[in-house]
Amino acid sequence: MLASLPLDHGTLPAALRTQYWQDGFLFPVPVMDPAEAAEMRAELQQIERDWLDADLPLPLNTYKRVNANIVMPLAHRIAMHPGVLDVVEGVLGPDILVFSAEFFIKEPRTTQIVSMHQDLTYWGLGAVDGLVTAWVALSPATPASGCMDFVRGSHKDAILPHEDTFDANNLLSRGQEVAVDVDEADKVNIEIHPGQMSLHHGLTIHGSGPNVSDDRRIAAVIRYMRPDIVPAEGRTEAMLARGSDTSGRATLLPAPQANFEPAALALYEDVRQAQAKVMMDGAATNKGIYA
Repeated sequence: MLASLPLDHGTLPAALRTQYWQDGFLFPVPVMDPAEAAEMRAELQQIERDWLDADLPLPLNTYKRVNANIVMPLAHRIAMHPGVLDVVEGVLGPDILVFSAEFFIKEPRTTQIVSMHQDLTYWGLGAVDGLVTAWVALSPATPASGCMDFVRGSHKDAILPHEDTFDANNLLSRGQEVAVDVDEADKVNIEIHPGQMSLHHGLTIHGSGPNVSDDRRIAAVIRYMRPDIVPAEGRTEAMLARGSDTSGRATLLPAPQANFEPAALALYEDVRQAQAKVMMDGAATNKGIYA
């Protein structure tokens, strides 16, 4: 287990900011006590038990995997966690929007993978610098449990061509995979443990292997963005995390007050349908998490 990076009273010192922009990622970053992460995991698993067989409009897994912050207070609370935001502010500055938050889970002893890809490929934002993904570990993410692999410096490229596989074993919405060869030697294993997180740039090539361990690999994944990258055209829903929407172009969403409230479910569906038009644009099929 790697020691956490040294922060400056919870914020990124200049050397670590430089490292992030050089590599396109940063880990392992301490953001909360491991006991707090354990409590969040327990809360999530209680939600799974309580709501798995509930009469929700969509499968529970869809709500966990796409925009969970709209319908689950736990996801919103993690996205607004001061320890996380204090670090993210060192990358994005004082004005921070939450583009999306989700729970990304690999069950133990399963074969599902995430192909090597760039996050910004299908989000309709273009090749921007002002988006960072925070990956907060709620259980150990190790090579055995299918931790992420990053390609150092790959964020300095433009958005590269991707191919849609729609492979049932791929956890991505389109099974998208970057259409370039990635040498195994260029991959950096991103091992992090509960209470730690990693950050990566929206253009950093990354993916992950199967979880061959005996434990679930559970992460809260939050996409943060600067207001200035909100497109002038179309819809961009977001939640205000810090500062203000200096662009005035985002549709600011309310925080959920309880799990899966009717009004929140209706808002969720409206946002999901709008995002699906962007995310699945040009796809040969509508299968996937946005279908």
